[in-house]
Amino acid sequence: MPTTPEMSMDMTTVGDTGLLDTLQHEVALFARRAEQTRLGGVGQVRNSMDRAAYLLLNRLDKEGPMGVKALAASMGIDSSTVTRQVAPLVDTGLVKRTSHPEDGRAVVLQLSPRGQARLEEVRSSRRQLMAELTHDWEPGEREAFCDLLTRFNSALSSRMAAQGVPGPEAEPAS
Repeated sequence: MPTTPEMSMDMTTVGDTGLLDTLQHEVALFARRAEQTRLGGVGQVRNSMDRAAYLLLNRLDKEGPMGVKALAASMGIDSSTVTRQVAPLVDTGLVKRTSHPEDGRAVVLQLSPRGQARLEEVRSSRRQLMAELTHDWEPGEREAFCDLLTRFNSALSSRMAAQGVPGPEAEPAS
């Protein structure tokens, strides 16, 4: 029998109040711990790149050079936010501002070779952290956790979009 989101919500909230309480508590703990550690990785790289910088560099790496408006749209955030977040990345040489090849008046943001190297260093450190945190998990458990977390993030993004709230991007695993 098909269920609507409203039916699922009614059945879940009525039947699984304890489970939902545990879920919301665990999500809150995860959010706090993720922010405290920034899930930055291990070694000297740990905590050395904030979430906004990581997501911006990752997006430029995956999609290539683009303007501020295109980058903001692809990430689901405001252009002014991107401009503010990109400034220190340009100042530190991780991102280059170049002229658009077809319209010299437009500015294009591009990952610099230094930014590419730094991003890979951080990715490697974060992969190592994920491996350490899940070292005693079966491969199927890691995959299931990743699938469920991706699904959870997608549901959050969809809900925010339906409410007209710009939210953080949905970033594929790297």
